[in-house]
Amino acid sequence: MKKWWSLLVLLVVGVIGLVGCTSSESGGEENSADGGDSQTEITYYSFSATPNYEDVLSDIVAAFEEENPNIKVNTELTAYQDYFTKLQTRIAGGNAPDVFELNYENFVQYASKGTLADLTSLIEEDENFDPEQLNQEAFKAYQFEGKQYGMVESFSNVLTFYNKDLFDKAGVDYPTEDWTWEDELAAAEKITDEENNVWGTYAPVTMNEYFKIAAQNGGNLFDKGGNPAVDNEANLEALNYMVDKVTESGVSPSPGEMSGQQPADLFLNGQLGIVHTGIWMFDAFKDASFEWDVALEAGNTQKAHHFFANGLAVSADTDKKEAAYKFAAFMSASEEVAKLRVENSWELPAITNEDILQPYLEQTPPENRQAVFNALDTLVLPPAVDNWSKISDITNQEFEKALNGDKTTEDVLKTLQSEYEDILSE
Repeated sequence: MKKWWSLLVLLVVGVIGLVGCTSSESGGEENSADGGDSQTEITYYSFSATPNYEDVLSDIVAAFEEENPNIKVNTELTAYQDYFTKLQTRIAGGNAPDVFELNYENFVQYASKGTLADLTSLIEEDENFDPEQLNQEAFKAYQFEGKQYGMVESFSNVLTFYNKDLFDKAGVDYPTEDWTWEDELAAAEKITDEENNVWGTYAPVTMNEYFKIAAQNGGNLFDKGGNPAVDNEANLEALNYMVDKVTESGVSPSPGEMSGQQPADLFLNGQLGIVHTGIWMFDAFKDASFEWDVALEAGNTQKAHHFFANGLAVSADTDKKEAAYKFAAFMSASEEVAKLRVENSWELPAITNEDILQPYLEQTPPENRQAVFNALDTLVLPPAVDNWSKISDITNQEFEKALNGDKTTEDVLKTLQSEYEDILSE
């Protein structure tokens, strides 16, 4: 009896040891993400897919899961206007998604607060990902303090849209890559026809335009330490360039002359020779009654172009970092994802593979779609400071005073210098 009991004990111990060994070898997120028997489930939180691209995202997730059968992606979608409020609530409550979408404007805020996982080592160890697959300026945009905290997913930017018919009528050469502010002003003056409510050029006199225009003149609104530095000569010259087109030369319509119309409406009506707007307007302008094209924006001391991007970040608190990173890298650099984006006009991938981008480049109008990608070489990012929304609001209010003649541009910048300091000290 004792013999059989001893054998039973040995058998149980052996089974437990075997189970423990198997669990140790195949358990844990890292092994399952790399090919173990169990499946890792991750949550992906997104705003850009809803409401128009939910089916495209489903196709992307299916492609990822086919390539990574040991990872299951559960998607959660929220409209942009509610997204960041809900995301902050989830993070504060210890319920952050494993991987989530961040536009660049919010990326630095999250990275600086330690809520994002450092992906640098995962990227270095990833044999299937090469940063050269992506436009380097776009890839580096999701770095913070020298480390990679996000993977660029898609981008858009702003170009010079111009009405060829108005240029031809005025006998003006079309914009070129080496155009300067002086060249644009000269063309705008010839195109402007006050009697027929035609203006040579338009760009909004707002903060979102100003930080780019300042950069085109070598200016910065904040120093490298993030301290306000808006009140200087380069920035004043940039603001004068923006305001004077409305108040002095009259080559841009005033708010009153626009009579509540949007600049896109004026452009489609044939009332603007140039409009500075985003590439998301390609479809809106495709049926225009005149010939039009796009070009790189004019600069003064240098070129500078807006860069709007969405990227994917991994939660610093997730215990599924490798699986979450794999999905982020797939969304960023997968050729299959890039093809789906191009085919469905869902923003643009930041990849460098020209074969995949060719169908996009071949679409017309505009003829010069290559400018979309050339602009990435001189991208300028929004200032990475806290309370950006509040700073933008006060800036727009002060700019309106300059347009209305209630304040000089010099006084506006002095006011903004003080206001920025107060806001950042809150």
